[in-house]
Amino acid sequence: MRIFKFGGASVKDADSIKNVYSVLENVGHEDTLLVISAMGKTTNALEIVIKNYFDKSPELHSSLQDVKKYHYQILLDLFDDEEHDVYFAVNSHFADLEYFLRSNKSPNYNFVYDQIVSYGEIISTTIVSHYFNHVGMKNNWIDVRNFIKTDNNYRDASVDWERTQQFISKGVKKKALNITQGFLGSDDNNFTTTLGREGSDYTAAIFAYCLNAESVTIWKDVPGVMNADPRYFENALLLNQISYREAIELAFYGATVIHPKTLQPLQKKEIPLFVKSFINPLLPGTSVSKGKDLEPQTPCFIIKRDQLLLSLSSIDFSFIMEENISEIFALFHLFKMKVSLIQNSAISFSVCIEDKFGNFNELKTILSKKFKVSYNENVSLYTIRHFTAAAAEIVEKDKTVLLKQISRETMQVVTKE
Repeated sequence: MRIFKFGGASVKDADSIKNVYSVLENVGHEDTLLVISAMGKTTNALEIVIKNYFDKSPELHSSLQDVKKYHYQILLDLFDDEEHDVYFAVNSHFADLEYFLRSNKSPNYNFVYDQIVSYGEIISTTIVSHYFNHVGMKNNWIDVRNFIKTDNNYRDASVDWERTQQFISKGVKKKALNITQGFLGSDDNNFTTTLGREGSDYTAAIFAYCLNAESVTIWKDVPGVMNADPRYFENALLLNQISYREAIELAFYGATVIHPKTLQPLQKKEIPLFVKSFINPLLPGTSVSKGKDLEPQTPCFIIKRDQLLLSLSSIDFSFIMEENISEIFALFHLFKMKVSLIQNSAISFSVCIEDKFGNFNELKTILSKKFKVSYNENVSLYTIRHFTAAAAEIVEKDKTVLLKQISRETMQVVTKE
């Protein structure tokens, strides 16, 4: 079985959905499982619904209506018959969402987030599945929440691999076209969980691992994995081949084409991952598999914006030792801070962190009781794998360098621009 993942940009409107159909016509669709994300920017739109819900804002109704109008326009563009079963299915999903908004009693933001935002994927796959059946491409729609089981760490759930393996092995139809949702799972109480933003790639890898898939293909609006984000770097190059090890390194440092958690289950069973263009589906794209670390061998640039450079120093000039560092990292874990760079001296300790969940002010208050705290907000972290002097010059030009760290293969620079 092959696993194909299509992200939000590939199903953002009716023409895009028709293009996905065309891609499958070109590359085949038998014995294939599609993992599909929410349409376009639906996740962002549902996050506005969640904000208005918690703020008790009068804009709640209109923000939900915006989500509905967007999807109903796609339905009108795809289906001539407004009595088609897809309208009943989509209406039913929106009715379930509205019922949750009326009846929920939980004040837990992360729990509510997962229950609401999941409707993006559920509705997206419902529409795609009905359209494919409508044009003669028969398929089997499955609810991923019945297959991927997780703990209840809402918004960043961990997979229960043993139970997930059992459900996927028994429940996925072989030799058929299956369509399911990315990003989602469910806990022991069958409440919806999510695997973290951009978790649809990870979903594809989970299914591939459990099904011993032939391959995973992530379909993007780019020709493959580039050595740099072309939005920020000129003359970006297509990487033809990346080893699992090198891809994991790039993902760890923040390369956004491949989700960090995606590669580990694939590497364990040596399942190749392809990144290809849904605009030109017959181009070879990038292969992530056993083989050369990088082809061509070239510096790779990764940029992470909106980072925090946090520096801690001891108030009494005592050394910052293992005990202090252990305590600091326990707090980072508690407040869900992603650490991307570490540097320390005798009496100071600096980290570049990502405050994805908006917990920094609370963390700062606790740290200030034991340390002198200084920080820079909205900094950029540049990472160069296989750096050269010329590559370093490109990154540092016309920027204020706040911190630089160099190892054998990697250079990292924190800048204020």
